[in-house]
Amino acid sequence: MRQRLPLAGLAILAGLASQPPAQAQPGGPRPPDFASPEVSAEKKVTFRVFAPKAAAVKLASSDIPGNGPDAAPGMENGGAMKKRDDGVWEAVVGPVQPGAYRYRFDVDGVAVVDPRNTATSETNSDCWSLVYVPGSDASDTKDVPHGAVAEVTYSSKTLGRPRRMHVYTPPGYEKGEGKYPVFYLLHGAFDCDDSWSTVGRAEFILDNLIAAGKAKPMVVVMPAGHTGPFRFGAGGDNSFERQMQEFEDDFVKDVKPLVESRYRVLGDRANRAIAGLSMGGAQTLNIAGGHLGEFGYVGVFSSGIFGITGGFNGAPPDTKWEESHKSILDDAELKKGLKLVWFGCGKDDFLVKTSEATVEMLKRHGFAVTSRESEGGHTWTNWRLYLSEFAPQLFQEK
Repeated sequence: MRQRLPLAGLAILAGLASQPPAQAQPGGPRPPDFASPEVSAEKKVTFRVFAPKAAAVKLASSDIPGNGPDAAPGMENGGAMKKRDDGVWEAVVGPVQPGAYRYRFDVDGVAVVDPRNTATSETNSDCWSLVYVPGSDASDTKDVPHGAVAEVTYSSKTLGRPRRMHVYTPPGYEKGEGKYPVFYLLHGAFDCDDSWSTVGRAEFILDNLIAAGKAKPMVVVMPAGHTGPFRFGAGGDNSFERQMQEFEDDFVKDVKPLVESRYRVLGDRANRAIAGLSMGGAQTLNIAGGHLGEFGYVGVFSSGIFGITGGFNGAPPDTKWEESHKSILDDAELKKGLKLVWFGCGKDDFLVKTSEATVEMLKRHGFAVTSRESEGGHTWTNWRLYLSEFAPQLFQEK
């Protein structure tokens, strides 16, 4: 038999239900109500974190200039945050250029993601919180048909262990009709297969381009470019050279065959593209350079042949890549099916000379190369821009 609560009891329950859920604070004060991050109409971003016992809290942010004369307003002092009377530390940054930005807090020397923000972006070794500043025609979330991004786990026979990649399928793919061109999109050093679909906004960039009729619907494959823990200069299993070769082997023997057997993609050269940023740009050149007959479109963002302008400590320019690929570079028949070689790099990018030298080397071997320089440096702001410019040129009938 059901029992009815008296009206007073119902009122108490209703009052409790209307209260926001309290975060557990064993042995500590209950935090006040606050939001983080908050983006204003003026594109200023307010970051907050509750750390009443901390001695110092700083904001670390990807792509938002941090120190010196070029620092974004609010970042001139290295992102130091101010403590309020209620134990909440706060920093206001901006106005900030529209786009996605990684950030986290340094609380007394400990890196902490924002506990009030569920949006995150992975790298090869850690995790960052993610904030999006709207106002970009290319990457905003618009009222258009949206595709889907899937995390795909596969067994790499090349490396002998499970691996992961992200795959974007365009709006309408789920209907199960027709085949699509395929675009392999590679990330840079220290990032991972999650990066292009989070901080890179690849899904929304493609959705917007397709909806506007500026790009063909396509499947975009974003594989993991690292094959283990990584740092520059590391030896043994973690060396840069070894990981570059391991990734190329995994891509050729596992990733590409799996994608082109599992997904409804067109398997000919005219419907296959590859591009990458920084380390991924070098991997793109390695893969396309060794298998040029398989790719009709090649894009290199903020990258080139590493060492082509010389190494550290005054080392002479490295010509090994050019020499080892000479027969392919000079093959006139292979060039006939190559529809686009596209380079983009920022004027302030530390790899701009590498990019320029690689373009000139390819031109010496008879390649028709399109290259452009943008403002800025080695940042996701530029890489999102390059994707929005490169993708509309793919798989178009000329």
